[in-house]
Amino acid sequence: MASPTAASCTLDAAAAARNLICRDTTAAAHLKLASIFVIFLTSAVGIAGPVLLAQLFRGKPLYDKAVLVIKCFAAGVILSTSLVHVLPEAYASLADCAVSSRHPWKDFPFAGLVTLIGCLLALFVDITATEHIGHGHGGGGGGEAGGGDLGKQSRGLLRLESGEGEEEESRGAREEEEELMAKVKQRLVSQVLEIGIIFHSVIIGVTMGTSQNRCTIKPLVAALSFHQIFEGMGLGGCIAQAGFRLRTVAYMCVMFAVTTPMGILLGMIIFWLTGYDDTNPNALIMEGLLGSLSSGILVYMGLVDLIALDFFHNKLMSSTPRLKKTSFVALVLGSASMSILALWA
Repeated sequence: MASPTAASCTLDAAAAARNLICRDTTAAAHLKLASIFVIFLTSAVGIAGPVLLAQLFRGKPLYDKAVLVIKCFAAGVILSTSLVHVLPEAYASLADCAVSSRHPWKDFPFAGLVTLIGCLLALFVDITATEHIGHGHGGGGGGEAGGGDLGKQSRGLLRLESGEGEEEESRGAREEEEELMAKVKQRLVSQVLEIGIIFHSVIIGVTMGTSQNRCTIKPLVAALSFHQIFEGMGLGGCIAQAGFRLRTVAYMCVMFAVTTPMGILLGMIIFWLTGYDDTNPNALIMEGLLGSLSSGILVYMGLVDLIALDFFHNKLMSSTPRLKKTSFVALVLGSASMSILALWA
């Protein structure tokens, strides 16, 4: 009687035989070149949409509420990306019979372990940066003018509290400092979130770039286009609320838009130079570990820095029950829209 591992490998061999029929290097290359431009365009539209809308409606009565609802939709997209897309793919890579039949990969659930490490790493960065900001030595990251302003606000607050200002001014200064701290925190969230998404995007791009299966690539282009739109909306909503300078906003948008296309191009170059096989055990291990790490970062950012922060620590949401319900609906819609895409990508 064949062992479960042997049976699994036999099934994988049968799948490989079917894939051989669809293997067409020339047709795959044409599809990938077209996908570079299509995915770049959809990524740019996805991330620029919330940012441009925020600029158009800034200062309007409903601006703060609209940004909060967009951010909750974004949180749902990010959480679904990590749990429905990234983590299952990482697990599947490490569970492939070419990997799971070898030590130590068959002895321990490394996908879960590395996801945990990703969560703890994101927490460590969060704690370190928050302490740094709290002591008045750090700023808004990315060269933003925030740390100096924060230091001035802190010193002004100290003078007011020492009796040089009136009590009302002291309260106002304290509220301004809290608002500035919240904005600096939001900038940190946006930057760490983009790092996690870039990990994921590079993996997607390189995997697609090295594939020579035209039957897989064709539907994947359409699915990834929608995937990038929703993921871009998620990140764009966070960037819009962070209040970065125009140069930093443009840089973050461009970085997101080009990461997956550059990953596809890199994958094509790797295949052309080395004849890289995306079913190679070492490739699967690297893909699984990076995917798990990315998933851990995104899970932490989605639950702690987006959902918990807004639903439990946002004054506007706490004072408006109807807004809280609307935000929850937006969260569910963001999660559902990204989860449905898992049927194709």
